[in-house]
Amino acid sequence: MSQKYIWVTRSTTMKRKSQDCPSRLPDNSAVKQQQLPAYRLQLSANKILSGFFATGVFCLGVGIILLLSAKTIKEVEINYTEKCANCAKLRENAANFDKECNCSIPFVLPETMKGNVYMYYKLYGFYQNLYRYILSRSNSQLVGTDVKDVRNCAPFKTSHNGIPIAPCGAIANSMFNDTIILSYNLNSSIHVKVPMIRSGITWWTDKYVKFQNPSFQNLSSAFAGTTKPPNWPKPAYELDEEDPGNNGFINDDFIVWMRTAAFPTFKKLYRRLHRIEHFTEGLPAGSYSFNITYSQVLKPG
Repeated sequence: MSQKYIWVTRSTTMKRKSQDCPSRLPDNSAVKQQQLPAYRLQLSANKILSGFFATGVFCLGVGIILLLSAKTIKEVEINYTEKCANCAKLRENAANFDKECNCSIPFVLPETMKGNVYMYYKLYGFYQNLYRYILSRSNSQLVGTDVKDVRNCAPFKTSHNGIPIAPCGAIANSMFNDTIILSYNLNSSIHVKVPMIRSGITWWTDKYVKFQNPSFQNLSSAFAGTTKPPNWPKPAYELDEEDPGNNGFINDDFIVWMRTAAFPTFKKLYRRLHRIEHFTEGLPAGSYSFNITYSQVLKPG
């Protein structure tokens, strides 16, 4: 006859060990036991489909509004690289970097552009998104803290004489500096220069936070001991001869250029129409001409 044994001593030992070790169970609270009151959405298929349908109708309405507003915008684009081929060819030779070239492009505006009118320049194949190009700048310079800080501005840190460049860096050196003047032809003999404003074309944070001039009464004295970028025709404190308050690091054209573009083809705001005299309602239909002065070659660095 077979015999059976029950090993009581072993089970008793395990029980003692479990009593000696601290418990790893979380506290019996509503938070740790995930027993807080909660609301669970119990959506039916009809409710879900209705929500998707309402969202789709809303997005469709917003899209229609944006499309209609975009169609009301009138745009005229003129590629003056092709129109001014002689100037473009002159710029291909680096020896002509200091020579100006003028070009006039007539065009006809078939209908009036009412309201505010903005002028942009557009560049093709200019890669402002290159990593080394983006880093080639001195933020301590641009906020007016230290004009001679050129540590991060390679390859445009100093001149061949070792003088610090202000503003330094590849971005500043390649600044767009063609001059574009728009003329309105009242008749064959009378040409009126269209009044354009160069201020108010920057982001507020750029103008009043990210870019500041050194705290000097005389701006030229603030740039003493520095030199202009190699591709610039004049120093930073002489960028705007008409408005002394638009010079230095707070020059609007300079600030607009320093905000680098994400794609190789981009547009940047250049001027906005000053609505006075013949242009209170906008740009009237008629004959116009662009008078363009090529200044220097654009080089990313």
